[in-house]
Amino acid sequence: MQEITSTRANEMVDPALHIWGWEIPIYLFLGGLVAGMMIISGYFLLSGRHRNTRCACFVLPGLSLVLLSVGMFALFLDLEYKVHFWRLYTTIEPKSPMSWGSWILLLVYPALLANFLLRVPPLLGPGKLLDLSERLIRHEMFVKWTGALNMLLGALLGVYTGILLSTLGARPLWNSAMLGPLFLTSGLSAAAALVHMIARDRSERELLAKADNAFLITELMLIGLLFIGLATATRVHIRAAELFFGGPYTAVFWVLVVGMGIVVPLIVQLLAVNHKIRHTPLAPLAVIIGGVLLRFVIVYAGQHSTWRL
Repeated sequence: MQEITSTRANEMVDPALHIWGWEIPIYLFLGGLVAGMMIISGYFLLSGRHRNTRCACFVLPGLSLVLLSVGMFALFLDLEYKVHFWRLYTTIEPKSPMSWGSWILLLVYPALLANFLLRVPPLLGPGKLLDLSERLIRHEMFVKWTGALNMLLGALLGVYTGILLSTLGARPLWNSAMLGPLFLTSGLSAAAALVHMIARDRSERELLAKADNAFLITELMLIGLLFIGLATATRVHIRAAELFFGGPYTAVFWVLVVGMGIVVPLIVQLLAVNHKIRHTPLAPLAVIIGGVLLRFVIVYAGQHSTWRL
């Protein structure tokens, strides 16, 4: 009786749900990408790589600020009542993932700015900002705390992008605890792939290629756990899983997301790190495209899964 009541309650909520377009998948991807970049940059700061002027940790903060702002703008475009967005910051709702996400995003900006100030780009020219940067980079405690803060907030941001969906119980596909870890790992993988392409230091490129291989393997395991959880749950969850097994999302998910976005680049990068072939930007680029498509597929397929039997 309780299960029937719960199902009917979700069905009543279902028609009122806002239909998401391209804005939310882009926001989720850029949020996950920035989260991964924050974790990588923070790790580089904590490991002392900031002493190398060629360290990617000095490029990532500025790039992250731009990408996160683009993601926030995409989210703003999706809001139904745009003039009221500021009300998210007038209260804290412990049971609302959107409230948690809003405050996490608010804290992410100063953490990225602190990282950015460690080495101001030469394009900004000499001045007080450059003098401040030179003082901060010599302050080891500030560098360590900046690195730790970026790693912590990056992890929270990455997990939040998945939790935002998993708490929406009216969509059986999203109602899984695996989405948080999956989106965090996917964001780390995309970030490692991006940094692998833009890093100027050879040792960093090698390190990030190896790290990305570990992230891709973990991502495959989490995808497997996601579908195992759906297949062993209720009938509506099984139907949600069937969207990817003979359903309308089968080809795009298994061929483009898993095949071209995870398996193929994983094989290529395993050969590259073992010096069987040369490193190629095609593999990291495929990982990034796969990360974008993962969000689109999960968001769109989730909107097709309902509690109606």
